[in-house]
Amino acid sequence: MHLDVQDLRNFYYRSTLGRAAQAAIRGRLLQIWPEAKGQTVAGFGFAVPLLRPYLAESRRVIGVMPGPQGVMPWPAGMPNVSVLSEETHWPIETGHVDKLVVMHGLETSERPSQLLDECWRVLGPGGKAIFIVPNRAGLWSRSDKTPFGFGRPYTLGQLESQLKIHQFLPEAHCSALYLPPSYRRFWLKSGNLIEKTGQRLPTIMAGGVLMVEVSKRVHPPRGNVAKDTPRRTVKALDGLLKPV
Repeated sequence: MHLDVQDLRNFYYRSTLGRAAQAAIRGRLLQIWPEAKGQTVAGFGFAVPLLRPYLAESRRVIGVMPGPQGVMPWPAGMPNVSVLSEETHWPIETGHVDKLVVMHGLETSERPSQLLDECWRVLGPGGKAIFIVPNRAGLWSRSDKTPFGFGRPYTLGQLESQLKIHQFLPEAHCSALYLPPSYRRFWLKSGNLIEKTGQRLPTIMAGGVLMVEVSKRVHPPRGNVAKDTPRRTVKALDGLLKPV
């Protein structure tokens, strides 16, 4: 079940822990995708806190928010680019997205298979997506003080297997949120140092979220190619039609 958009907004924009989480995940995203000049960038779920760096140079930024969650205008002080949509029917033409970020979308979806099909549909040839989900082995998935404590947490193997079934090719993975999900001032002040230290650890250890980058896999036509053969004229009646 999707979380309410008001709870997500309050966490990411009005709490110190939420702002720290936003900075940590967005920092990792920018390491993978440092720019999106001239490209169409979309986010599904509640991915808009991560998309602001792409507003300046990208061709278009779209924040798709599912109906059960609700929608809020974004970005503040600028023309709105967020839209309320059915979970599996986005108002985006097929193949028009170059980069897609999914956060608080897959793990809370009641129809994850159809959702992944829709992600595949909107991506264009060569398009890439990043799926951000709670890490089953991390602390954040065990606490309901944050949005990552809701829905289905994943292991890296579970997430990659599900993506492969839906014709995505995993290319890279990492984790983020090594900071404990605590509002204590000591942990919040040490957040940057903890994140830098955590990035040196294996992905499966300690990180609160998993981030998997995938590309759209397009299969060539299956089966054997049948060549058209020239038609041969029947010569059985040539003697009657063309007497010698």
